[in-house]
Amino acid sequence: MRRIAAVAAVLVLAACDSTQPAAAPQTSAPAPAAAVESLPNCAADVPSRVLPEWARTGFSEKEPRMPYVLGERGDIVAIIFGYPLHQPPLPDRSNKILWVSRAPLETGSPLVIEGRLDGVGEVTTREVGGGPGPSIIDLPRPGCWHLDLKWSGHTDTMRLTYQKK
Repeated sequence: MRRIAAVAAVLVLAACDSTQPAAAPQTSAPAPAAAVESLPNCAADVPSRVLPEWARTGFSEKEPRMPYVLGERGDIVAIIFGYPLHQPPLPDRSNKILWVSRAPLETGSPLVIEGRLDGVGEVTTREVGGGPGPSIIDLPRPGCWHLDLKWSGHTDTMRLTYQKK
C-alpha cells in the first residue's frame, strides 16, 4: 500500500512540474479563418478587398474586389454595392447589398434579417424573398446595427454601419 501511495505522490509532483508548458484549455472549436474578416466592432470603414472564392459567382474578374462584411460564423457575406450605407438613403444611390451564402440554400426560403441598433432595444425586421441575393436594405436610423440573419435553416450574425446623410 505504501508503494502505491509513493508512486501516486511522484505522479502528482511530476504533474505539477512548472518546467513543462501547460496546454491552453480549449473551450470551443476555433472560428473559421474567414470569420476573422467580420466587423465585430461595427467599423465605419469597410475596405474593398478580394471576395472569398465561394462568393464570386457572377463576377467577371478572377479576384473581384468589393467592400463586404462576412458573417461572424463565416456562412454569409454582405457585398455592399451601395457603400457606404446611409440613413436616410442618398438620392442618387441605394443601400444595395448582395447577400451570398456559403451554406446550401433551400429554394424559396427567404433571408430574414432582424436588426437591433446598438443601445436601442427595438427590433427591425427585413426580408429578402427567395433567400440570399440582391437587395435594398434601408434601416430606420443611422448607427451600428447588429443583424441576426436566418435563411434555409442557417443562422449567422454581423454588424453593419449606416451613416447619417
